[in-house]
Amino acid sequence: MIQKPLLFSGNSNPQLANEIARKMETRLGSALVDRFKNEECRIEIRENVRGAEVFVMQSICKAENGQTVNDSLMELLLMMDALSRASAYRISAVVPYYGYAKQDKKTKGREPISAKLVANLMETAGAKRLVTLDLHAAQIQGFFDIPVDNLEATPTLCAYLRSQKLEGEKIVVVSPDAGGVARAEKFAKRLRANVAIVFKRRPEPDVSEVTEIVGDVDGKIAVVVDDMISTGGTLAKAAEALIKRGAVSVVTCATHGIFAGDAIAVLRDSPIEKIIVTNTLPNDEATLGPKFKVLSIAQILADAIKRITANRSVSELFAREDDGPPEKPPQLTPMLELPEVFA
Repeated sequence: MIQKPLLFSGNSNPQLANEIARKMETRLGSALVDRFKNEECRIEIRENVRGAEVFVMQSICKAENGQTVNDSLMELLLMMDALSRASAYRISAVVPYYGYAKQDKKTKGREPISAKLVANLMETAGAKRLVTLDLHAAQIQGFFDIPVDNLEATPTLCAYLRSQKLEGEKIVVVSPDAGGVARAEKFAKRLRANVAIVFKRRPEPDVSEVTEIVGDVDGKIAVVVDDMISTGGTLAKAAEALIKRGAVSVVTCATHGIFAGDAIAVLRDSPIEKIIVTNTLPNDEATLGPKFKVLSIAQILADAIKRITANRSVSELFAREDDGPPEKPPQLTPMLELPEVFA
């Protein structure tokens, strides 16, 4: 007989794991997740999991306790291996932030495809399902030979924007690059707004230059939406370009607030009025500062876990929260001149 689902967590984001457990009206499973004196990961599952449906919550990211991205990945792999060897019925990896996702293809010779390797490692360790949130590239789902539930933070982010009266004709939803247009259109549909696109180029990794903006932003609040904020340079430059084009103010929102390097200082000094992220990574508003807002996605993950356990549709979770068709479809304002990027 299958036991009720058990939720375990590593050290990368324990606050989110505890919040998910509260939403599920359960507790975190008992496990030792520590280090040996030689810095190797030490894992010990301290309760019976034989025949149990098990979920392991771990973002592949840097943690507040000083552990690195690679430490978080090893904790996840070793926990799943331990659970597999303890005869768990089915192990699902709950990875709110999928690290190495930006390395999903070769951009030059003799480079690894790291996102694919991480997928292979997770399957080898015993994962039978992946639950994640807003993958950097949706195609990463194809790296797995197991079911992948790529959840969306869009309902949570849009609900907050609406609570701040950021909807309708007074705003324009902006994609910071061509690859994020589909995401921007989803936001625009829910917020009943039009879309603009920032075109950029990357002369080198983590460095971007804005080349053109397509769409009408004059006199409007620009809401820039992205899947992640890493160094913050792209958003800061996009905000400067939008202000020059006549935007009244700039608000940015993203699912994953990585804030690598001096990103927080860059964003604080930028013309961006508000930076909104979720707690897929362990971010604290008090530490980040007044410009930042951290929203919880614990309810989305808790509901998804409940539906998976009950063999119910996960996609219905988001269909139910959809606001329906907008009064008019999102559209780009026609341009009078062809930008240089197309010349």
